[in-house]
Amino acid sequence: MIDLKQSTSPLSTDSISRRKFLKQMSALGLSMAVLPGMFPGSAQAAGPQKGGRFRMGMGGSHTTDSLNTQTIADQFEIHTNYALRNNLVEVDHKGEAIPELAESWDVSSDAVRWMFDLRQGVEFHNGKTLDAEDVIYSIRHHMGPDSKSGAKGLVDQIDDIRADGKNRVIFTLKGGNADFPYIMNDYHLSIVPAGTTGNQWEKGIGTGGYTLEEWEPGVRTFLKRNPNYFKQGRAHFDEVEMLGINDVNARTNALKTGRIDYMNQAELKTVRLLKRMPGIEIMKTSGGFHFTLPMLTDISPFDNNDARLALKHAIDREEIVKQVLRGYGTVGNDHPIQKDHPFFAADIPQRQYDPDKAKFHLKKAGLTDQTFPLHTSDLNSIYLDMATLFKEHGRKAGLKIQLIKEPADGYWSNVWTKKPFCNSHWAARPTADMMFSLAYTSQGKWNESHLKSARLDELVKAARAELDPAKRRAAYAECQMIIHNEGGTIVPCFKDYVEAATTKVQHGPISGLLETDAHRAAERWWFA
Repeated sequence: MIDLKQSTSPLSTDSISRRKFLKQMSALGLSMAVLPGMFPGSAQAAGPQKGGRFRMGMGGSHTTDSLNTQTIADQFEIHTNYALRNNLVEVDHKGEAIPELAESWDVSSDAVRWMFDLRQGVEFHNGKTLDAEDVIYSIRHHMGPDSKSGAKGLVDQIDDIRADGKNRVIFTLKGGNADFPYIMNDYHLSIVPAGTTGNQWEKGIGTGGYTLEEWEPGVRTFLKRNPNYFKQGRAHFDEVEMLGINDVNARTNALKTGRIDYMNQAELKTVRLLKRMPGIEIMKTSGGFHFTLPMLTDISPFDNNDARLALKHAIDREEIVKQVLRGYGTVGNDHPIQKDHPFFAADIPQRQYDPDKAKFHLKKAGLTDQTFPLHTSDLNSIYLDMATLFKEHGRKAGLKIQLIKEPADGYWSNVWTKKPFCNSHWAARPTADMMFSLAYTSQGKWNESHLKSARLDELVKAARAELDPAKRRAAYAECQMIIHNEGGTIVPCFKDYVEAATTKVQHGPISGLLETDAHRAAERWWFA
């Protein structure tokens, strides 16, 4: 068993007892737990078989992909990163924070200081033994005023990191954060050897279940099992080969013909045909994955909230779910929290398709003759279908929407957050705070609509440190209301993860946090 013992060097005289803190975290839906199969003799370790080459066909790949943890953003590089590297904390299929490179953690009563005791004897692929300096370096890589990291909005809350010996790291935050262990699971915050820089990032050195043999960004990743992996009962395949196949039809054909064993992002139009094929399993997992249509709120005409409301009323969400998602999803309500989330604001009325309201707000904004260019792409199989249907919805509401098709390659660097109105999508985040901090606060690194709301910023900061579930729920409900009414993001729908694999691929319960079993399939799955 992992020893979650009380530290003999408390953070301060006001350290909260572990029992009391875990009771409070349980009320918030948070917990720490032992990783199944971590040690010899566990039931999970005895079940899965080792061996074989797991071949994955991955959409979400780009020739601009990198293994620098600052810039990791899409499916191909995220999954590669998690296969090569570990974090202090893992989030399991139940959505619970469990130890990974950390063996245990303690926290002060105000949730400002967090102490992580590291698992001892863990080795990087280059033979270096993990210590506190590696953790400090890896997290600091994302910090600072000039940081371009996608995790900057998360790590900005850290005031100081220091080592307390070789195997203990203490984080002091600028304010309390009851969710801090979850942040340490973010895919940007994987741990690398101290001093990693320049081209060394592309060597993929980590502590993960696989070592990097070949890496062609956006094209191919080839991995071999790490013989010294510290997690027993994980990393079952001898080899893992990831192929970047952005075209969904090409991915489907590769699965049908046996070229690959697994594909992400199955084509919803034809998934019913895949279901009929012997030897193929369809995996459907619900979660917080959602599509967005962000409008840059600091650029005309989207700096006018009536223009934004006109567009929000001019999209038929029910039709999007029915026609585009083929029923594999649920309607959105112009904020990023899904209905089964513990902090979902159920009291916010569901926004309906209302051409009359769209016309009202369009006229109020003085934009009845405005044409709205919507930048879309075949980067994702849903984008073009959604944009085309939205254009038709808008026409019936008196809105002129012009579709501009952009190249898939380089979409995230050339279109997203650059063009005033475009398609986008978001994987779930394990906490509401992470979602709001990344995408909606004024300083959020990935604030895709450039929304600036002092009240929203204030609420997110206050809720982060709040241990009272009722007060926290009220704060997050107001956040959702602000984004719903004033935000620059249309959230038309939440999509189920729909993936496919051959029946020789075996797995336990699948996480709905991110696709491909929270991008841990290479580590968690095995062959029959």
